Amino acid sequence: MNFLEKMKSRYTVKKYNPKGKIDEQQVEELKEILNLSPSSINSQPWNFVFVNDTELKKQLGDKSYFNKEKVLESSYIIVFQVIKDLNNFEKQIEENLPEGAVNYYRTMVKPKGEEAIKAWLGHQVYLSLGVFLSACATMGIDSTPMEGIEPEGYDAILNNEKYETLFAVAIGERDETDANQPKFNPKKRLNAEKIILEA
Repeated sequence: MNFLEKMKSRYTVKKYNPKGKIDEQQVEELKEILNLSPSSINSQPWNFVFVNDTELKKQLGDKSYFNKEKVLESSYIIVFQVIKDLNNFEKQIEENLPEGAVNYYRTMVKPKGEEAIKAWLGHQVYLSLGVFLSACATMGIDSTPMEGIEPEGYDAILNNEKYETLFAVAIGERDETDANQPKFNPKKRLNAEKIILEA
């Protein structure tokens, strides 16, 4: 099955098989894929926290609103976090990026102010989400991106002082009765002619 066919069959899982497991080699590959994610000027303002500890998942589940069941029954929760302190971010890029990239940040991003900088940093983390969901589809791993969580609650549980939670993704094996599968609930998208334009 080629990539297009895999994307046609990919969907957001609503119910996981709690007995389903992901091969650990695939988990290691997903970690490496996230590490290779693109970001503007190679800024990499992120952490990706892989959680499969049952007790920790229970705690996160309590901070996940209507997504609690997915958190508890999936194999892993990957928490996507962004760097908190702009001084720490600037130190990171100064130590790791070429002068041209750092100058782009200083002249094109930083003058816009703290709110705009933080939005820009968050956009980089969302780029990694697209890479991650595509990788899961290619590898035959079911997934659920979740903004319906309590980020501050996740932060209190994970206690990652330098980063804060933006969203999470559950991964695992779908339950065969999951009503959101395309065979039960066909994908609905706007007509391509409305959104794919040529200029």
